[in-house]
Amino acid sequence: MVETPSILLTTSRRPTKNMRTFCRDLSHTFPNIVRVNRGKLSLEGLAEKALKYNANKVIIVDRWKGGPGKIQFFYLDAKGLKATPPLVYLQGVKFRRDFRENMPRGRRIRNIAVKPSLNQDVERKKFEEMLANFFEIPFLSVDEAVNNGYDAIMQISQEALNRTKIAFMLLPEQVEIGPQIIVSHLIWELTK
Repeated sequence: MVETPSILLTTSRRPTKNMRTFCRDLSHTFPNIVRVNRGKLSLEGLAEKALKYNANKVIIVDRWKGGPGKIQFFYLDAKGLKATPPLVYLQGVKFRRDFRENMPRGRRIRNIAVKPSLNQDVERKKFEEMLANFFEIPFLSVDEAVNNGYDAIMQISQEALNRTKIAFMLLPEQVEIGPQIIVSHLIWELTK
């Protein structure tokens, strides 16, 4: 049996408590994520750690003013980690603990889908497709996700001031469970 490739999730060096909480929340929301403490590891060290866990992708959560401020996505290739767009700047985050009453104790998210959004601008639609591809999760309507036994669905929507909101809903209850991520802006052109 071939092991399912996983995603290695870590923080920048010197993470804050909120960054660690955010990473824990993400690892409890997406299947096949392995969360590791970075310590003093360089990008090359992270690539080696990813190989150890059979991960072909890496996510690094960086800090801004004491909290999660930036998310970087990487693919692992023969030369090491290769950054992939977009670079995601965060406006704010609500943790799963903020939605505690919605998530039954002991219940796990084993699989997740993306709810295709309607009437989105081109950049938001491109971001939605990138997330679905990176996390290897399908686009399904809420009814399709429930009928196929999915535990949660990710929704990407437009908020005030043209911000993007990423929310996670528990199925079949359709209640938000967190984390809730407000994206400030996306950088699609990455410089080396």
